[in-house]
Amino acid sequence: MELKGFRFSAVEAAIKKPGRLDLALIFSDAPAQVAAVFTTNKVQAAPVMISRERASSGSCRALLVNSGNANACTGEQGRLDALECGRRAAESLGLADDELLIASTGVIGQALPMDRFRGAIEPLVDGLAAGTLENVAAAIMTTDTFPKLERRSGSAGGKSYGIAGVAKGAGMIQPNMATMLSFLVTDAAVDASFLKSAFAECIDASFNSITVDGDMSTNDTALIIANGAAGNPLIMAGTPEGDAFRARLLDVLLSLAKLIVKDGEGATKFVEVKVQGAVSKAEAKTAALSVANSLLVKTAFFGQDANWGRIICAVGYSGAQLDQGRVGIRFDDVVMVENGVFVGGNAEAAGTEVLQKKEFTVTIDLHLGNGEASVYTSDLSYDYVRINADYRT
Repeated sequence: MELKGFRFSAVEAAIKKPGRLDLALIFSDAPAQVAAVFTTNKVQAAPVMISRERASSGSCRALLVNSGNANACTGEQGRLDALECGRRAAESLGLADDELLIASTGVIGQALPMDRFRGAIEPLVDGLAAGTLENVAAAIMTTDTFPKLERRSGSAGGKSYGIAGVAKGAGMIQPNMATMLSFLVTDAAVDASFLKSAFAECIDASFNSITVDGDMSTNDTALIIANGAAGNPLIMAGTPEGDAFRARLLDVLLSLAKLIVKDGEGATKFVEVKVQGAVSKAEAKTAALSVANSLLVKTAFFGQDANWGRIICAVGYSGAQLDQGRVGIRFDDVVMVENGVFVGGNAEAAGTEVLQKKEFTVTIDLHLGNGEASVYTSDLSYDYVRINADYRT
């Protein structure tokens, strides 16, 4: 799939340590639209504050992103350092400062190694001639064990277009507005207001519906850049072309979100927690998140223990309306609970067999209404503790 009008680059700047790509650039040859969402954490990194303001204009040409250092809780010097990094990259690209967005991920509270940034900008820009989106996906990794990249294609008005995206994240994942980092590009021509609304809707059903450990980062950023280079008629809301674009956008975002959960720090299980029969979609999601974030539930998943009591307990304290005498629980197709009580028989053994799989679904039916939502989560293993105990070393 060819994406027209975009170029990519990544280099090794040794921001945290040598031996890996850690500084990346996405560049649009033509002026482009941008829609973005950021962390709702009240403690925010300097690049988040800068990019939030710049993205509010609805346009940008480039994104500079680094891993290995979050540039968070670094005070005024951190803001000045982020601005300098952006300014140097923008000047090399022939852009105004505010045409370039900035993102960072890594250790909180440490100053950027500015000498390494300064020396890396020129080779980074030069690398646009031969770089790939795969390079960007590799450069934004921290504790990720594999790069995350998804592509989809579509057409509008007889013109083909593409949507491609990368993401990083394995810990501090319950973003509540974005994810650790995710960047999408499309050469489709899309109405600006539709791009913004469609992106927000799709984020809610993807990155806002995953959790690894219930923690939210100071740096969460997700954005999409659309440059219209495909030459298609403008894609508008409320049209078949608009519906198709939104569906492909959701497919990319949800696929990336699931990859993050599958790569959760120390994860051995990928679990869909599906709540149905709630009084509303919002309450279904509240209940699903409560189960997906429960440490007792997640450790039971790791131990392959069919402990449905932990699940119904987490639904009960979630705040969602329920009548415990109506609740049903299934592990895949295995019925564990009906009308709030264990079904008995061979359900324990059959449920344990389901939990031995790497991927399975827990379905909770509240039998109160039509509200339905899914949240995707991982188990909690010994390795999660090991990884995060040693994160800064």
